Amino acid sequence: MGFYEWLADAARRNDSLLCVGLDPRVEQLTLGDDLFSFNQRIVDATQDLVCAYKPNLAFYEVAGPAGLEALRRTIDYAHQQANVPVILDAKRGDIGSTAAAYARAAFEVWGAAAVTVNPYLGRDSVAPFTAYPDRGVLLLCHTSNPGAIDLQMLSCPDRPLYEVVAEKGAAWGTGLVVGATYPEALARVRALAPQAWILLPGVGAQGGDLEAALDSGLRDDGLGLIVNSSRGVIYAADPRQAAMDLQQQINEARSKSLATSTGHRPALHRSRLAPMVLALADIGAVQFGEFTLTSGKRSPIYIDLRLLASYPDVLRQVAHAYANLIQEKASPRPPSSALRLAAIPYAALPIGTAVALELGLPLIYPRKEARSHGTGQQIEGDFQPGDRAVVLDDLITTGGSKLAAISALAAAGLEVQDVVVLIDREQGGREELEAAGYQLHAVLRLSEMLEILLESGRISREQHDEVAAFLRA
Repeated sequence: MGFYEWLADAARRNDSLLCVGLDPRVEQLTLGDDLFSFNQRIVDATQDLVCAYKPNLAFYEVAGPAGLEALRRTIDYAHQQANVPVILDAKRGDIGSTAAAYARAAFEVWGAAAVTVNPYLGRDSVAPFTAYPDRGVLLLCHTSNPGAIDLQMLSCPDRPLYEVVAEKGAAWGTGLVVGATYPEALARVRALAPQAWILLPGVGAQGGDLEAALDSGLRDDGLGLIVNSSRGVIYAADPRQAAMDLQQQINEARSKSLATSTGHRPALHRSRLAPMVLALADIGAVQFGEFTLTSGKRSPIYIDLRLLASYPDVLRQVAHAYANLIQEKASPRPPSSALRLAAIPYAALPIGTAVALELGLPLIYPRKEARSHGTGQQIEGDFQPGDRAVVLDDLITTGGSKLAAISALAAAGLEVQDVVVLIDREQGGREELEAAGYQLHAVLRLSEMLEILLESGRISREQHDEVAAFLRA
């Protein structure tokens, strides 16, 4: 069982989103006590009340070799005795062989189920940690300390840095660390990374608002948050009672948030996509009139995503959306060496290139016309038979062109399960692919695009209703 599955299992089994931070201070230990025995008592008292434990590496390093041995024993005890995953709060960040050594230490030497990582050095500093498929990685995104605003709120160029980190984390398949002291930032991170697990420090001693944090950060399934408390539990007069009280507060706030969120999350989804939709309209990629589609159908709306190649800022937004969707919805990915993105010519080629750069994955594509020279191969790019390909296209009306591309890929020995598009025109393409055994994932439906354009005043009610009637017909 991988970390995220283990975490969800513990959260459901113990009905808890509480994570207890095992951060004992050596100078506060009583005579005859030691770090491991202190932690052992806390685990014994709280193991049925938590979803995770989180020791901060600094409190063990400061105790020297004995402290590090206590850390190893603590992690092993929590895993074996409590069946609860341990997140090592190490905030590692380096490159190349050093990052690989940090990852090996966290996962192989100390035995942690997950680790916190500083993403400031970029993807190659995170990749050695995500290379362990059964372990978790939690990127520092928007931390709980007052100084978080010094760097994490800097504009890059038109949005704060922490939002870029949230999108990168979603694209790389990691969790995130966001402080409960910044509920507005937490809501934005949840919108950008809808499925990510978020470690939530800052509740309790740092003054975070628990109800506001849960309302901002919960997933639709009532999970997705790891609410950390350290001093408030481990130094309480009765640690078990303190953990029970906090668990109850979390569950009461969770129930309240879920009860009042009906209808809110679809609107949140639309608000997250609105800037991209409006940008598409601004460059002329969405037009209204009378058009003949590739399928031969007549349509009152035409979407031309070939224009994206000439607008890099908009292409970047689109690539982010694809990357997030691939990480969130596409079938569980094998090691990256066996996964390929397969873009259908021509509109999807620049999109596929941008998404490949975003995800750090290889791109291939089936030729649109037969090749009579050179090797004669019909699939361009580097791949091996048995590799899995996620098919990318700009939009879908019917499934014909997707099935033709899949046929060419399958003939070359590639395995295909998923097709990812920006826009589903809702005219039978999804059903056609599903009937053939493939899954369609669309960033948004055409009806959602119409609602965004109408709500922003970009189209009239008459234009909206004409296209809506066309889709219904």
